Amino acid sequence: MKIYTKTGDKGETSLYGGNRVSKADLRIEAIGTVDELNAQIGLLRDQSVNATRQDKFQWIQDNLFVVGAIIASEPDKKGVPKLSEDSTTWLEHEIDQMDSELSPMRFFILPGGHPVVSQAHIARCVCRRAERCVVRLFENDSVDPKLITFLNRLSDYLFVLARYLGKELEVEEIPWKPNNT
Repeated sequence: MKIYTKTGDKGETSLYGGNRVSKADLRIEAIGTVDELNAQIGLLRDQSVNATRQDKFQWIQDNLFVVGAIIASEPDKKGVPKLSEDSTTWLEHEIDQMDSELSPMRFFILPGGHPVVSQAHIARCVCRRAERCVVRLFENDSVDPKLITFLNRLSDYLFVLARYLGKELEVEEIPWKPNNT
C-alpha cells in the first residue's frame, strides 16, 4: 500500500464517511491540532524522567486518537469510538494526586527551568490551541461537548504535570513579576 494517494493534491481531503472538504476546513484544522498535541505527548512520553508514566501518556494518546476520530466523523457515524466521561474524571484524579504534593500557587510562573518541564508546557499550549479549534468547531458545527471538557482538563493536567516534573527535578519555579512601568 502506498502512503500517497494523490487525492489531496488539489487541497481537499476526506472525512470518515467519505465527504470531501477543504484542507483549510475548521474540522481539518482541529484534527491536525489534536494530532500535533498527540505528537507532543509522545515526545513528553519519550523523556527518561517519565519512564514510570509511560502507561499514562499512552492512555492520553489513545484518547486523543478517539477525539480525532470523533472530529473526523459525520455525526452519528457508526463504528466511531466514543470518548468516555470517565476520561475526564481520570484526568481530574491524576491532577488532584499530583497537586496534593505541590506547594500552593501564589503567583504566575514562567514556563521552563528544565527541557522536560518546558516540553510539558509546550504540550499544554498546543492542548489549549486544540481546545480553541474544537470550540470554534462546536460553535459552527456539530461536535460532542465532551471533547471540549476533555481537552480543557488535559491542559490543566499538563500544567500540573509541568509543576510536578519541576518538583521531581528540583527546578525552582520562577515567578512572573509584572513590569509596572
